[in-house]
Amino acid sequence: MVKIPKSHPRYWSLYYREKIIEGMEKGMTAKAGLIAHGRGEAFDYLIGEKTIEPAERAMKVAVAKFLLAEWPVISVNGNVAALVPEETVELAKVLNAKLEINLFYRTEDRVRAIADELRKYGAKEVLGINPTKRIPGLEHERGKADENGIWKADVVLVPLEDGDRTEALVRMGKFVVTVDLNPLSRSARMADITIVDNIVRAYPRMIELAKEMRKLPREELEDIVRSYDNGKTLSDVLVHIRNRLTRLAEEGIWRKKEI
Repeated sequence: MVKIPKSHPRYWSLYYREKIIEGMEKGMTAKAGLIAHGRGEAFDYLIGEKTIEPAERAMKVAVAKFLLAEWPVISVNGNVAALVPEETVELAKVLNAKLEINLFYRTEDRVRAIADELRKYGAKEVLGINPTKRIPGLEHERGKADENGIWKADVVLVPLEDGDRTEALVRMGKFVVTVDLNPLSRSARMADITIVDNIVRAYPRMIELAKEMRKLPREELEDIVRSYDNGKTLSDVLVHIRNRLTRLAEEGIWRKKEI
């Protein structure tokens, strides 16, 4: 990884770009993953590169839903394994969820590399290595599912996701949570809960919430989920972006250190 001085004004952005590149060098991340990461960065600029209230709200509901689930599963792709491997394993532990590898550009080498990375951070069980089921309507590699994982799951977290699989999982009756910086994507619009945030901020915060909320009574968790409206969350994100861009345009952003 290229050494980036912490004094650099874009240190964290460059750091996570290097993590994606490192993930590709380790055989985990596909070349297309670099493009996807760049697209996400653009939307992160729009929301202000911070966790906004609609995302915090969605994370709380997502954690509540996972704590209520009978068979929760967290899906892992190459970008997730490159950016937040340790946090992914920790999140699965605190939510008592299973981990399943699922890839669009699937090769056995990539699957093994991701499994090894997750195990390095303490994952005891990694599903999706030899999937035997296929999600109806998906003919590509992301249609493959583990019989004891996503195929059986009632609640699935599909971060940095392709929209067609989100839609297919919803058709199967799964409750789908996604982390997606683009509030206009098909994943964001099709999911039951959409967390519009950078995964490097979302997963650590969800771990904190899970540790706090797992002590709550079931009835309170059910109330949290019941009162949620994902359409309003997405609308609130768009309003936040609109208001922020309007303010920046009125104030003038030229030569400002931060936008």
